[in-house]
Amino acid sequence: MLAEQIVNGIILGSLYALIAQGYTLVFGVLDKLNFAHSEIFMLGGFITVASVALGAPVWVALIVVFGISGLLGLIVELVSFRKFRGRDAQITAALSSFAVGLVIIDLVQKYCGTEPIGLTLPAALRVFSIEIFGMRIALVKLTILGISLLLTLGLQLLVAKTAIGRNIRATAESPSAAALLGINVKRTIQQTFFVASALAGVAGLTLVLRTGYASTDIGFSFGLKALAIMAIGGMGDLRGTFLGGLLVGVAEALAFTTGLGELGDTVVWLFMIVVLLVRPAGLFGAKWSREMRA
Repeated sequence: MLAEQIVNGIILGSLYALIAQGYTLVFGVLDKLNFAHSEIFMLGGFITVASVALGAPVWVALIVVFGISGLLGLIVELVSFRKFRGRDAQITAALSSFAVGLVIIDLVQKYCGTEPIGLTLPAALRVFSIEIFGMRIALVKLTILGISLLLTLGLQLLVAKTAIGRNIRATAESPSAAALLGINVKRTIQQTFFVASALAGVAGLTLVLRTGYASTDIGFSFGLKALAIMAIGGMGDLRGTFLGGLLVGVAEALAFTTGLGELGDTVVWLFMIVVLLVRPAGLFGAKWSREMRA
């Protein structure tokens, strides 16, 4: 059924958007890419499995994942970015974050093994479904969508309506000017990394809820898709990134419906090429300097 595939695509796209918005947040402030971001996303899945195995409900696991992933983001900022903030140090910072990501993979494989680890979902999430407009949608899918939408809305409100968001926007515009205005740039960057990494970890939680297992192999592939989505939405634009994630998820779902599922991830890259040919700055790329930094 076409409508069901579109719903599945929206749910998958909301997961993509969570990962990509973390990339976008850091890129918008530091103009650098955190390649450890995708491995924090992967680790969020393992933290979820461990938390549920210890008897924690999903909402407690979400809080645990959010906190641990955010703290790990602070470590990445300290190790890979704090000393490398000049334009000439971009490659160094990127390579350092990539190395941190490899360390995360190695540690997880050492203590959890290289095989996927299954998640035992609560009966309510595993069995129940809700009928909406004639479609039966599993409760676990609605949970994933709800988590993604709430966090996305929360991020938008944080950036647009709070003092932290004002500081993030000012730092993104000019760290030196922000410092002259009395903004603690160091703390603002730390807050940015905490929020971005927390979003990545929660995205890992939603993926585990969707697939039923955690694996060390998922970080790289999902991280690449998230980078593509960031380019589709417009480098540095949070709203564009969210819309780009939804569009990519729906495009993948429709590809399976039309018999093009064997193309796999190629759909994402073809979609990105088409969008960038029409709008080289991305869907909302031209708005970043006018609105996000206003």
